[in-house]
Amino acid sequence: MFEIFTVIADWLAYGMLGLEPASRLGAAVHFFIEDTTKIFALLVVMIYVIAMARASLDLERVRAYLHKRHRLAGYFFGSGFGAVTPFCSCSSIPLFLGFTSAGIPLGITMAFLLTSPVINEVAVVMLWGLLGWKFTLAYVAIGMAVGIIGGMLLDAMRAHRWLQDFAAKAYQQAQAAAPQGSDDSGEPVPAKRLTLGDRHAFARDELKEIVGRIWKWIFIGVGLGAGLHGFVPEGWFAANLGAGQWWSVPAAVVAGLPLYSNATGVIPVLESLIGKGLPVGTTLAFCMSTVAASLPEFTLLKQVMQWRLLATVFLILLINFTIMGWVFNGIAPWLSIGGA
Repeated sequence: MFEIFTVIADWLAYGMLGLEPASRLGAAVHFFIEDTTKIFALLVVMIYVIAMARASLDLERVRAYLHKRHRLAGYFFGSGFGAVTPFCSCSSIPLFLGFTSAGIPLGITMAFLLTSPVINEVAVVMLWGLLGWKFTLAYVAIGMAVGIIGGMLLDAMRAHRWLQDFAAKAYQQAQAAAPQGSDDSGEPVPAKRLTLGDRHAFARDELKEIVGRIWKWIFIGVGLGAGLHGFVPEGWFAANLGAGQWWSVPAAVVAGLPLYSNATGVIPVLESLIGKGLPVGTTLAFCMSTVAASLPEFTLLKQVMQWRLLATVFLILLINFTIMGWVFNGIAPWLSIGGA
């Protein structure tokens, strides 16, 4: 299915540019061309299709709906909603405040917030194209589990007590009132039905907005991946960063904390690190730490969380990413990915 992108990369790198396939520069340029063309082609199609499907989603109706569901179903919904929305943690904060202002239990809101930066349609499309459906399916399942488990733990701790004062006040007021978007009886107000033209306009604008926001991350991420692919000697990472020892996973999680990227920018790096021999779980732990638990992102989350909640979320993520890394190292042979 994706052979056309290899053909394009062969033609441009080895034909038009005249680079040698066996050279480091040739390998790096070929990797860069193949991955960027593949990623952009998939993104244009998938973002538009998913945006068309999401165009009629009424957030207020969603909030009202969640008030009537069993709490466990709410965690799944919160995590699933985070998985299909193209936000990083910083851009998720306004929606996080909207959920708390609507009185939705904090655990459901946190399930959304923890899942959103790790999984989105961009990450899924890129992983599917670069590493295959097995890896993508496992990544989505375990990524959603992180959000669901984290949300359940935070609800059990009654973590809503640790919101910043303004957010806690809005949450408490909403808990005592009917959901926004509902009538006096608590029934959700019907959402406005969009025409096909309206949905197309929404999808077109979302496509432009998302691609406009992430294109530089694609080039940066693929560029770093290409550099690793072409210029780092084969086996260097496996030899120097561990060959699956238990300690290599938590070490990778800690190493990712000072860095910041989003799922779009980090996935090509993930692909290159796996290709260079770093175990898949160790690589994933490092990348997820960079995306969802980095110090820059937690500085932004301090706007809405007290230190106690921030530290609790931080610890939950570090533990979950470490466990996830160990799990992926264990199932790597089934995924048919190098680094096992």
